[in-house]
Amino acid sequence: MKLLTLGIFILILALTLLVTYWAARRTNTASEFYAAGGNLSAKENGFALAGDWMSAAAFLGFTGLTALYGMDGSLYAVSALAAFLLILMVVAEPIRNTGRYTLGDVIAYRMQRPQARLAAVVGTAIVNIAYMIPQLAGAGALMKLLLGVPYSTAVIFVGIGMVVYVRFGGMIATTWVQIIKAVLLLATATVLVTWLLAEVGFNPLKLFSIAEDKYGLQMLAPGNYLKHPLDAFSLSLSLIVGTAGLPHIMTRFFTVPDAKTARKSVIWLMFLAGTFFLATTLIGFAAAIFVGQDAIRAVDKGGNLALPLLAQTLGGGAGSIGGEIFLAVVCAVAFATILAVVAGLTLATSGTVAHDLYVNVIRQGKVSEADQVRIAKLSTLAIGVIATALGLLAEGVNVAVLVILAISIAASANFPVIVLSLFWRRFNTAGVIGGITVGLVSAAGLAFIGPAFMGKAAIFPIVNPTILSLPLGLLGAVVGTFLGGRDLANEERFEEVLYRAQTGAEIH
Repeated sequence: MKLLTLGIFILILALTLLVTYWAARRTNTASEFYAAGGNLSAKENGFALAGDWMSAAAFLGFTGLTALYGMDGSLYAVSALAAFLLILMVVAEPIRNTGRYTLGDVIAYRMQRPQARLAAVVGTAIVNIAYMIPQLAGAGALMKLLLGVPYSTAVIFVGIGMVVYVRFGGMIATTWVQIIKAVLLLATATVLVTWLLAEVGFNPLKLFSIAEDKYGLQMLAPGNYLKHPLDAFSLSLSLIVGTAGLPHIMTRFFTVPDAKTARKSVIWLMFLAGTFFLATTLIGFAAAIFVGQDAIRAVDKGGNLALPLLAQTLGGGAGSIGGEIFLAVVCAVAFATILAVVAGLTLATSGTVAHDLYVNVIRQGKVSEADQVRIAKLSTLAIGVIATALGLLAEGVNVAVLVILAISIAASANFPVIVLSLFWRRFNTAGVIGGITVGLVSAAGLAFIGPAFMGKAAIFPIVNPTILSLPLGLLGAVVGTFLGGRDLANEERFEEVLYRAQTGAEIH
């Protein structure tokens, strides 16, 4: 089985490396490295967006939480769908129209101050690295189970892989790796759901009924994992708002030629990801029934391996040919999923370090195309080392919980600043710094003293801190704006910014 898993993964890896080689020959300019030249179609970008969002947290973490905690786990998947509506209706078009390569471009277009762009660099880098850590943790858990490879070895291997994809192929390679990964993931989920539904006569309601008989009515009720009455609301708020503040998702709107294509790509994303998230709920309940919660916890206490174990069980169980083949396929696809997602995160992070920090803050735009691409590739290596080192420390923690930390920071620090930059005339550079600082510190601080990290000894009672950290981030932005005083030149530019955000055209 180990050889089979390794063989399937090597095939997928070989395919993606060929794509990287093909992309490297077409990646020469900064636009091609950061944004694939801005020439992707809505369908291509929609599949790539789905690939970005259908991460290890969704594939492994969401199903694991559902298997162990029932409907509480499924809320993670359902809430994400509402986020895409917010992105479609509010932010996709303005971001595409006012930015070039990064979220820092969107903020700097309005503020035209290096301090504002520097604050955006901090928010982007921290969110992306926090999001990378759970992907690496999922890879370590998978490799440890399947091949007996030490957790640390697996994490380091993924770190090397993500650097290779981005270093040589840039956004073109990352996009097509995401598209390949999305197709493989959706195909695997379709086969798995069809197989498990066949076990219950293609009646999904029977699946829930069996889960209720086996674990009690509480399996279908809230409160198993999200103990506090406000937990479910805070989780939904975090995912709905935070997704629109995730840099690696938002920067994908710079890869299409216009705002209309950006909106269409979100519709593709909603269809693809919606189908996938429905599948994760069914897979989670099926794992609880056919594998059993005790067996899942025995292999990984965070529940991250519920889906691979279900695949093995449906295929005939451990030791059977069918079980081992299906387990190998699922795990190879999951591992490829992790590689693709961390590549996207690495690109978004290296982009903000190179483009925002080096080119626009340190060198004030006086950099050649070749030097900009060279710095971006060097920053890719540095980001890969940092993320890998942090991933080594995340062993045994449910990857979905770690993703929530990243999304909480995005919701509390990035989203308020993006929206206020686009829609509030008085907003200024001091507001950007205040919003990002207060949102970031409050989200991280409350998460670390909450149940997700401290368990029963938690000081803050809610798993997801966004219910408090988001208002604090907004307050920090508003207070910072008033403390910074009036910026009349900035306020005069507001009409131009608003017009550009909605139309994509300049005022002449």
